[in-house]
Amino acid sequence: QVQLVESGGGSVQAGGSLRLSCKASTPSSGTTFDILDMGWFRQIPGKERELVAKILYSGDRTEYAEAVKGRFTISRDNAKKIQFLEMNSLKPEDTAVYYCAAGTSSWHRGKFDFWGQGTQVTISS
Repeated sequence: QVQLVESGGGSVQAGGSLRLSCKASTPSSGTTFDILDMGWFRQIPGKERELVAKILYSGDRTEYAEAVKGRFTISRDNAKKIQFLEMNSLKPEDTAVYYCAAGTSSWHRGKFDFWGQGTQVTISS
């Protein structure tokens, strides 16, 4: 079982920046971090969870939601089993609970198997 723990959420003013981290714990045998596709999702109360960004297991490919392109950057460090979401030029509409997600072949399946507990990001105008 893969466990994911997010950190780095908080409250900032519009135009500010935050960096989210997601540390993974993987079983001693079987699934390893470097075969997991990773992603960040966000959810506003009353709305469906939406994909913000995803990154291939190798780190060679990334993809972003249109709303965050040019402002957010997803990255990963396979040696440290951690992924990041650098968020710049934040807007009030970025306010949400952000979730880290992981899965094997998730890039192609469009489905992630493991989820973190979420971290709140609040942007004030």
